[in-house]
Amino acid sequence: MSRLALSPSRASDFKQCPLLYRFRAIDRLPEAPSAAQLRGSLVHGALERLYALPAPQRGPDSAPGLVASSWEHLLSIDPGLDTGLNAEELLTEARKLLAGYYRLEDPRRFDPQSCEQRVEVELADGTLLRGFVDRIDVAPTGELRVVDYKTGRAPSATGRRSGAAEAKALFQMKFYAVALLRSREVLPARLRLIYLADGQLLDYSPDHAELLRFEKTLIAIWQAIQTSGATGDFRPNPSRLCTWCAHRALCPAFGGTPPPYPGWPADSAA
Repeated sequence: MSRLALSPSRASDFKQCPLLYRFRAIDRLPEAPSAAQLRGSLVHGALERLYALPAPQRGPDSAPGLVASSWEHLLSIDPGLDTGLNAEELLTEARKLLAGYYRLEDPRRFDPQSCEQRVEVELADGTLLRGFVDRIDVAPTGELRVVDYKTGRAPSATGRRSGAAEAKALFQMKFYAVALLRSREVLPARLRLIYLADGQLLDYSPDHAELLRFEKTLIAIWQAIQTSGATGDFRPNPSRLCTWCAHRALCPAFGGTPPPYPGWPADSAA
């Protein structure tokens, strides 16, 4: 097992339910991807392929073929993905989302510095941050823009669930901003969320002090994870989200029994 690190998704898992974190990060129990997750992978793969083309070739006519190529790639990794799925419906939905992207940005007008960029940096206390940034743009004057594609709808202005969704999205973007601040020593000028389902852009400009405070939050989350890891005490946190959990049958909150705890990886210790 490679050294455990804190990523936006694993941090979210731990905050939602420590036992879910354990199942995913330590036990690494398999999970069948949902249709929504596959659709997201399709669109992300197609957009990565789009920006690999020369700028003049990034027109809307390229989109259908890029979605098909993305699907073929996913099947090459896991040929069983199309079992029980309406693949053509999935591809149609992905093409529609990609077509809507052109109403938000013209990919022929700029070249990103990188797409699907792996970022990994160790903070001063030893916390290891790791993740993949959908896109990083660098202006001629040096300003950094961090971009993340969302295949769902933008959170509305009201409602508890909408507020939680927006907070989760900004948590992810601030995570990347801290990772880039520490690895490149550059403060990202803008964090951009692109919501493809309803064609909305959400731009946010963090300040340096804000990211330093957020860095302390990440360190505290990792310390809490390590404390649980040392004892194996990853407690379930039942909520309405349990309805969609792939590991509910193993959860003590629902009468299940987790597999024996394999222990905290030695090379992930502080």
